[in-house]
Amino acid sequence: MRRASRGPVDLGEVYGRLVRRRGHAGWWPAQSAFEVCLGAILVQNTAWTNVEKALEVLRSRRLLSYDALREMPASEIAPLIRSSGCFNVKARRLRAFLDFLGREYGGRVQAMEAEEPRVLRGKLLAVPGIGPETADSIALYAAGQRLFVIDAYTRRIFTRLGAVEGDEPYDVLQRIFMDALPSETRLYNDFHAQIVLLAKDVCTRRPTCAICPLEDVCPRVGVAHTLKWSRMRARESQSGSRRRPKGTSRESGPTA
Repeated sequence: MRRASRGPVDLGEVYGRLVRRRGHAGWWPAQSAFEVCLGAILVQNTAWTNVEKALEVLRSRRLLSYDALREMPASEIAPLIRSSGCFNVKARRLRAFLDFLGREYGGRVQAMEAEEPRVLRGKLLAVPGIGPETADSIALYAAGQRLFVIDAYTRRIFTRLGAVEGDEPYDVLQRIFMDALPSETRLYNDFHAQIVLLAKDVCTRRPTCAICPLEDVCPRVGVAHTLKWSRMRARESQSGSRRRPKGTSRESGPTA
């Protein structure tokens, strides 16, 4: 991977730094391969905490299996996944996936493991409501296929590293990673998990660069204005605290 300054980005070095800082991620959070598939669909355009609530409802009703859900229409699934947002749309997507899983693999996610990665990916992409990121998440985390997942977090981190522009097509970015890394399911799994955790905890929209394990090799492309804004807000907050009378709160008025 090439960038304009400080030479090429070594993906092996990036991964090594992330693992040394955090250890292996042990991710995706699920109790079964089937649950991974449902989570990958439900997490579209929402926070994982909302997905966890929906999965817990299904778990409490013993519905986290293909056999339990295969006869349920989308209209009955929808209220159970309300917390995931756009629940009517997602219920139809789950219903489409269930139909696909039954038709192609006898309702067994494990049967997808024997499929060629690109063949499985193509079949998943043909399911209504499943795009590249969801398809690759299912293929990698549920079926153990060697496909690297690209998401918004990947674009954010590697744009700041100066390795990519950030607006490349999904398949172009995926090929960059897969060409640069050994073709290993475990590596793809953990590397993507490390990226997600770094983006959520450190390389946020307003990053905490000082504690980042990549701080000394990152040119922080596009970050300068964000950091300046954060420092201004911090100074304003400190100044406001000095001016406020004792026993008041800027957000909520008088305190207890």
